[in-house]
Order: sequence, then structure tokens, then C-alpha cells
Amino acid sequence: MKIFSSRRGKTTKVSAVTKIGLKKWMASQPLQTFNWIKKVGFDGTSGSMCLVPGEDGSLEQVLVGVSDSLKIWDTGGLARDLPEGNYSFVGFNDKGTATLATLGWALGAYRFDRYKKPVPLKTFLQWPEFCDKKQVERTVEAIFLVRDLINTPAEDMGPSELEKITRSLAKKHDAKFRVIRGKQLLSQNYPAIHAIGRASDDAPRLIDVTWGKTTHPKVTLVGKGVCFDTGGLDIKPASGMKFMKKDMGGAAHVLGVASMLISAKAQVRLRVLIPAVENNIAGNSIRPLDVVRTRNGKTIEIGHTDAEGRVILADALSEAAREKPGLIIDFATLTGAARVALGADLPALFTNDDALAELMLMSGKAVQDPLWRLPLWSGYRSQIEGKTADLTNSADTGFGGAITAALFLQEFVEPATSWAHIDLMAWNSTTRPGRPEGGEAMGLRAVYQSILNWIGQ
Repeated sequence: MKIFSSRRGKTTKVSAVTKIGLKKWMASQPLQTFNWIKKVGFDGTSGSMCLVPGEDGSLEQVLVGVSDSLKIWDTGGLARDLPEGNYSFVGFNDKGTATLATLGWALGAYRFDRYKKPVPLKTFLQWPEFCDKKQVERTVEAIFLVRDLINTPAEDMGPSELEKITRSLAKKHDAKFRVIRGKQLLSQNYPAIHAIGRASDDAPRLIDVTWGKTTHPKVTLVGKGVCFDTGGLDIKPASGMKFMKKDMGGAAHVLGVASMLISAKAQVRLRVLIPAVENNIAGNSIRPLDVVRTRNGKTIEIGHTDAEGRVILADALSEAAREKPGLIIDFATLTGAARVALGADLPALFTNDDALAELMLMSGKAVQDPLWRLPLWSGYRSQIEGKTADLTNSADTGFGGAITAALFLQEFVEPATSWAHIDLMAWNSTTRPGRPEGGEAMGLRAVYQSILNWIGQ
């Protein structure tokens, strides 16, 4: 999709004004413009827009209301809401605001139209003078990838398709690619991934990508890749199953972060692990109170077959920990409890490292991609103890579900390794400026910036 124009031809100017600064701006304009703005009632509210006509009735300029401190979504509605034409920004005169405003414009251009007649983008933005063009391009590419992967129905985004896309991404960036599939999972000691995915005709697998020099700091990303989740034998109701194509949102996010890090030539030795399965129903489905062995030797009692994500992550995190990387970060659409606690837009952050938590929260705030830390409260550790196994994947109590899920995952990470777990929605329930309804990247930019800060780049 073409969003930007590099040509320095004629454009319609888009001027940024704050609610406080509008009066001063209007005082500098011709009387005709002043009267028009008063007549249409434009007040500079962030995200609002005013089309200003010239003397001949054609579009002369556009005003866009922005926050006193620019927010990324202030410009998010422009690409799709403005009339056809070429545009350029006025008022973003430094690298930070120019880049942020441009990124907001670009993210608002997204539409998922794979299965219907495309609605072509008819507006184009001239690259602003001070914009970090490469940063915008790598961010837009990564976020569009995440959105596309999540939005694609499970019929066309099962474990096989997720493997194919990851393989293509690895090839594009000259990264090493490996996959362990089907019964190979048993012979190579990934029994938990196999147990959850064995009921599907599309075999379960562990997708493994590595990139970068071995002398650089080791960073491993783990993404939950449940390509569809019926709930298993403890089947979900229709309302709960409807959006389960998004249950591989964690996998989509780690691919997006990896894409950004590689494009930025980050000085890391990066590894990406994706346990990819469908949690289906068949004669060989995992059953309630079955006991599953894991890669690190711990056993899991299946308290609920719909708590499958943490089970496959157990094997992937065990493998991630085996290498003793400096940093492990996992993304997972793991619990409804996190959404109850923080809502749909704010990913929950759990970590065993206070310094890492501070770094990630600071990074998220700096790039306007917030995370919110919840506690790994050891007092709830008893709730994940199994009766016939070491652990249970479903605590008997419904309280603190996001915390007990995170404590469960912590059992598969070495205590000395800095680890962060992000529990996210990965979905917009409604359309807002820059954020169309459907799959969404949440915490991606925060984690990318956190890793760059962590390695000092």
C-alpha cells in the first residue's frame, strides 16, 4: 500500500493546532478563514479536523486538532477521512513530533481487505522534513504484519500457514529457520506442545528462528501461537469462540518485534520461538485431569482444557531458558482476567526483574505504547500446585487469574534470567482513529524500544 509521496509537488497543507493555540493561529489568518472556522465550530479538540476552502471553493488547507503534548492518534484519522489528494504537514518542526505525527497518519491508512473489494487509499502524505523515515517504515511494516496475521481467519492461518509466513520472514532477513513438527515434538522432548495440538489435522509444531551475531547479547522472544482455540473438550460458548482466530496474537507480536529489530540492525543475537497449535476437539483431545509432561520435567495436571496457552508456552519457555539468554520476553493472549483488570487496550506486564520492569514501563511511556505492571505475587503460588502432578493449569479459585497464569509460566524460566511476560488483548473491539476494528499490535513498540535500551543502542 502506498501511503507516502517523496515528490515535492503541490500539496494541501495540514496545520496542527492545539485547543489553546487555536485563537492565536486564527488571529494570523485572513478574515475569510477566520469567519469560516468560527462558522463550522472547529475548536481544536485533539483528533478533530477542519477543511478550509479557498476563494474558488477548492480545498485550500486542513486544520487538525492535536493535544498540547502530541499524541500518536491525533493524526490517526487523516489518511482515510481526508478528501483525495496529496498533503503535507505544517507545525511538526522537530524529529519527535514529525515522526509521531507521520506514524499516526500511516497507521490510520490500514485496512484488512483480503476477502472483499479493496477500498483504495486516495490520500498521500509528503514525507515531512524532520521525520525519521526509516523508523516509521519499519514500525508500519511490523504493525501491519501483526494486524494482517491476527485478522486472517484460522482457515487460512493455521500452524502450517504461520510456519510458512515465518519461514518467508526468516529468508527475507537471512535468519536461520527450524521447525519441529508433529511426532518429532515427542522424540525431541516437547510433549506439552504435542499434547495440546495433537487433536488437529494441522500438526502442532515449534517454530524456531535465530538471527544476529553470537557475540551480541542474547534476547529470546516467545509467542503463543494458538491459531484457533475451541476450548478443547471444555468447549467455549459461541460468544467466547467467535474471535479465537486472534489467539495467535502473541506469535504475531514476536514476529513484529523481530522484524523491527532486524530492520534496525539491532546488535542482538535474537531468537524467536513460536509453539503453533490448534486447540481442537477430536478422539485424541487432551482431557480434564490428564497429566502432561513438559520439556523441563515438570508435570501439569489439566484442570481445564481451555487453559492451553500456558501449557504450550511451558515447553517453549523451557527451551528459551536452556540457552541462558540475557533476556526472555513472551507475548500471549493468555487470560480474560488481565482484560477485566486493565481493560482491552492496556497489556499486563509481569516480570521477575524490577529494573527490567522500570525500563519497559519507561520505554512504553516514551513511545506512547503503554504497559502496566501487575505483581508476580508469590502468595498465590499454592493455587497452581497440582493434586496429581507438580502443577495445575487452572487454579480452583477464579481470583487473580492473570497472576496465577504468570506464576505458572515463571515455573519454566530460570530464576537468574531476566524475563517479562505480556498478557494482551491484541484486538480492537471498535474502530477509532488509527486503530480499525480487528487485530492490533499492543506493546510491540514498547518492547522494541525496551530491547534497544536494554542493549544500549
